[in-house]
Amino acid sequence: MTAPATALGRRSAARKPQPEPTAVRSALRGGGLLVLAGLLLLLVMLSTWIGTKDTTLGQVWTALWNDDGSYATDVIRQLRLPRTLVGLMTGAALGVAGAVMQAVTRNPLADPGLLGVNAGASAAVVFGIGIVGLAGFGSLVWFSFVGAALTTVIVYVLGASGRAGPTPVRLALAGAAVSASLSGVIAGLTVFDSATYDYLRFWMVGSLAGREPELVVQLLPFVAVGLLIALLLARPLNSLALGEELGRALGARIARTRIAAVIAVTLLCGASTAAAGPIGFVGLVVPLVARWLTGPDLRWVLPYSMVLAPVLLLLSDIIGRVALPGDELEVGAVTAVIGAPVFIAMVCRRKEASL
Repeated sequence: MTAPATALGRRSAARKPQPEPTAVRSALRGGGLLVLAGLLLLLVMLSTWIGTKDTTLGQVWTALWNDDGSYATDVIRQLRLPRTLVGLMTGAALGVAGAVMQAVTRNPLADPGLLGVNAGASAAVVFGIGIVGLAGFGSLVWFSFVGAALTTVIVYVLGASGRAGPTPVRLALAGAAVSASLSGVIAGLTVFDSATYDYLRFWMVGSLAGREPELVVQLLPFVAVGLLIALLLARPLNSLALGEELGRALGARIARTRIAAVIAVTLLCGASTAAAGPIGFVGLVVPLVARWLTGPDLRWVLPYSMVLAPVLLLLSDIIGRVALPGDELEVGAVTAVIGAPVFIAMVCRRKEASL
C-alpha cells in the first residue's frame, strides 16, 4: 500500500513548480538590502543618541518631532542630527562614486582617492580657503566641483595617452601621480597660510563634527542628482563592463555613458569632499564588499554601495566619539583603520574582487 503512495508523492513533487535560480538570487539580494537598510536605520538612531552630552532614547525620539527648547533638544537637533545626515549623504556619495569609477575604468582598485579626484577637490577647496578667503559650503562646493572635474579629465588624458589607451593600470598610475602632486600643492598652501591651518588640519583628515543644519539642505541637491544619474547608468555600465565592442553590440552608447559617469562622480565627490573633507577607503572598500555580496551586476552593486557606505561612515563616526574619553577621533582616521584590513582581505580574495 505504501509503494504507490510514495510514487504518487514523488510525481507530485516533480510537478510542483520550482523557483527559478535568478528569482531566488534576486530575493536573497533584496532581503540582504532590507537587512542593511535596517542596520543603517539603527546606526542613525545611535548617531543621534551617543555623544558627550548624556541623553536618553526618549529624548532623542521627542527631539526629532518636537522642539521643546531644552538644552538636550538643541544638542540633538542642532549638532547630532545634522552630523548624522551629512554622514548619511557623504557615505552614500562616496560609496556610489567608487562603484561607478570601478565600473568605468574596469579596475577593482579604482576609487576617488586612488584616481586623484578627492585630491583635486581638496586642492581646490584649500585654494579657496587659504588664497581666495572663502568660507562656507555654498562657495567652496563650486571650487570642489571644478577641482574634481579637472583632475578627472587630466587623469583620463594621461592614462589614455599612448597606443595602449586607457588601461586600468595606466589610469591608476596616472591617478597616483596626480594625487601625489596635488598633495604637495596642498601642503604648500597650508604652510603659506598658517592662519587657516588649524581648520584645514581637521578638514583634511575628514570630519563630520560641527556641521550646521543649513549644510544638510545645501548638500542634498548635489548628492541626490549624482545618485540618480549613477543609478540610471547601471545597465549601460553593465554593458560597458563586457568591453567596448561587445557593449556597442548590445546597444550601449559608450561615450555618453562615460560622460554621464564623470558628471555623476564629479557631483558626488565634489559635494562630499567640500562637506566632510577627503575621507579615504570608503569609495574603495565598500564597492568591493558590495560586489562580493551581490555579484558583478551593477543594478545591485550600486544600491548596496549606497547603503553600505553610510553604514561604514556612521559606525566609524560613532567609534571615533567613544574611543577617546573626553575627546574625539576624526572619522577619516577611523575609516582608514577599519578599511585597511578589509581592503587587504578583499584583495587577497582576488576572485571575488575582480570585475
